[in-house]
Amino acid sequence: SALSTTAIELTPDNFDSVTDGKTVFLKFFAPWCGHCKALKPDWDKLIADFEGSENQLIADIDCTSEGEQLCEEHGIQGFPTLKWGDPSDLQDYEGPRDYDSLKQFADENLKPMCSVKNIDLCDSDKKAQIEKYQGMSLDELKGLVDEEETKISDAEEDFMREVEKLQAAYEQLMDTKDKKVAEVKAAGIGLMKSVFKNK
Repeated sequence: SALSTTAIELTPDNFDSVTDGKTVFLKFFAPWCGHCKALKPDWDKLIADFEGSENQLIADIDCTSEGEQLCEEHGIQGFPTLKWGDPSDLQDYEGPRDYDSLKQFADENLKPMCSVKNIDLCDSDKKAQIEKYQGMSLDELKGLVDEEETKISDAEEDFMREVEKLQAAYEQLMDTKDKKVAEVKAAGIGLMKSVFKNK
């Protein structure tokens, strides 16, 4: 029964072995988070539905304890975050979070999919891409991965820089507005209003 189900918690130590060859649906959570607590009964029921499946996995990742590193790697910012798909290429789940919606999504989408482990399910373009990477040395691959990750971190830095500029502009506009309001008040608008009301 769903009540006896023990949620599978993924950590950096067991992630690769537990997700190997499976299409996954993962909940990244924090135990103190209210929305996480609200989702837990339906999520645990979903875990029970797929327990023992050879190619599907529903699991939890606790971002406050052993799973913290995985949450950092996947850029988790809020809780709970649901992700699904190939463990090495997780996608965001943006749908409703009630049991029926989650179950329908899992039934329709948690199928064996194109991946390094299931290359026979890939279209010719993806297959060629995987084979190209498989033909590279470890150093070449690492270089490529580092290069792409640098692009992502550069994009994030650019974004933060622009946000800081916006923040500075906002503060300046706020300051200018406050000064103008203060000038108008100092010029006697209060007295004007008072006289106006009493005329």
